[in-house]
Amino acid sequence: MALYSAFFLVELLGIIIAVLCAIYVYFKYVAFDYWSSRNVVSYETIVPFGSMWPVFSVKYSMGEFFRDAYLKFKKNPFFGVYTFHKPALVINDPDIIRLVLTKDFTHFHDRGVYSEEKIDPLSAHLFAVPGAKWKYLRTKFSPTFTSSKMKQMFFTVKDCSETLAAFVADKAKNSELVEVKDLVARFSTDVIASTAFGLDCKSIENPDVEFRKMGRKAFATRPLTNFLSLFAPFILKTFRMPVTDKDVTKFFISAFKETVEYRQANNIVRKDFMDLIMQLMNKGYVKNDDELKPAQSSALDSERITMMEGAAQAFVFWLAGFETSSSTVTHCLYELALHQDLQDKVADEINTVLQELGGVSYDSVKAMPYLAKVVDETLRKYPSVPILNRECTKEFQLPGTGLRIEKGTALVIPVLGIQSDPDIYPEPEKFDPERFNEENVASRHQYTYLPFGEGPRNCIGMRFGLVQTKVAIISLLSKYRFKPGPNLKVPMVMDKGNLVHCPDSNGIVLRIEER
Repeated sequence: MALYSAFFLVELLGIIIAVLCAIYVYFKYVAFDYWSSRNVVSYETIVPFGSMWPVFSVKYSMGEFFRDAYLKFKKNPFFGVYTFHKPALVINDPDIIRLVLTKDFTHFHDRGVYSEEKIDPLSAHLFAVPGAKWKYLRTKFSPTFTSSKMKQMFFTVKDCSETLAAFVADKAKNSELVEVKDLVARFSTDVIASTAFGLDCKSIENPDVEFRKMGRKAFATRPLTNFLSLFAPFILKTFRMPVTDKDVTKFFISAFKETVEYRQANNIVRKDFMDLIMQLMNKGYVKNDDELKPAQSSALDSERITMMEGAAQAFVFWLAGFETSSSTVTHCLYELALHQDLQDKVADEINTVLQELGGVSYDSVKAMPYLAKVVDETLRKYPSVPILNRECTKEFQLPGTGLRIEKGTALVIPVLGIQSDPDIYPEPEKFDPERFNEENVASRHQYTYLPFGEGPRNCIGMRFGLVQTKVAIISLLSKYRFKPGPNLKVPMVMDKGNLVHCPDSNGIVLRIEER
């Protein structure tokens, strides 16, 4: 019996070794031959991770990996990488980026990222859904982000910013240290909780409220899941794994439903994003400002979105608005603390405009050109979304090359890499708002600055995100000065396991003083 068991174990070991050898040969000489067989240079590979071992090992964040890969291969218009056995094409040339994002958008209209409504209902949002579903939702939600709708929601943002400024008043009076990443995240939480969910959660004063707790849980760093959601969603779908934490899903769906039902039962109308979603649920369209006719006229007007579709869009509005705004404000205050001359210049502009126009308003925010440059430069150096994903949905012959991009091929646009290119932005590590004066902007290719993407699938909430960011900065710099804390890291240390380009868990500690 013992002899039989030994033979069995030897045979089993031989089978395992044979299978592993076969897998190795397949990856090394079949899968990883995809780009070389098409005369495309590619990043080095490790079986079975493909090119992505630096990301899997959390040595680099996603943005840092593609930045360094871009800088290595930037003389090529594109290069190949592999996610496990699947090839992906990284686009360096801004003219080709223009084709992918705009001119030939019909060949690349999907992101190719995780979206599985039955497994993860909150993943069926505008950012992730493919094809016809995306077109349907984009058409429905575009009227909710017009300038007039932004003006209506502006007062909520302003109220939250005043709460933020008042909360740090005593800290500034005593010249205390503040961790600005968490502080600004609480401001963003209050703004989005109010506009998207109709909740006054007061997380600025109380960081342990349930909405803030669930927000932290939603953004908890899960490197493997985050990576698979972008580059190998088929694995998550195969094993029926949701990207959104189950407790987070339950909380946000419940919060959304309760707000909808309360407003309907009590005939409550507020000028916020929740009200616009409810219009789409009740009527199928968003009213024009004269409130007499739909904001659009098409066959889609009669189709109402479902409760779950509304919840998913409110959730992604929260995700996108929260992270883009809070990260950008944090990065901006960090740079201005290191460059006191720039901080004084933008603070002087802020206070001059506020005095001339009678305080913070939608129009006064738009009347601050230097602040706009400062925010643009912040997004250049620290784009919250460091890469853009696309998927080829219809075979495409790349003009001027011999490359035919097959249907289903993933494409990556290395935003952080392009915006860190010294040939495009000299001394890219230097924080210089004058990169965004009219002359410098006109001298650069439009598709070398992509913090919100470009084309039909750009960030639909860009204007709201920028307003939220600027109002937070205005509320703080109009009254307070920020200086580096004693242990501030220069350069900033980024979170290696996060899809978003943001500081690590140690945060950003600055000293705040009265101005």
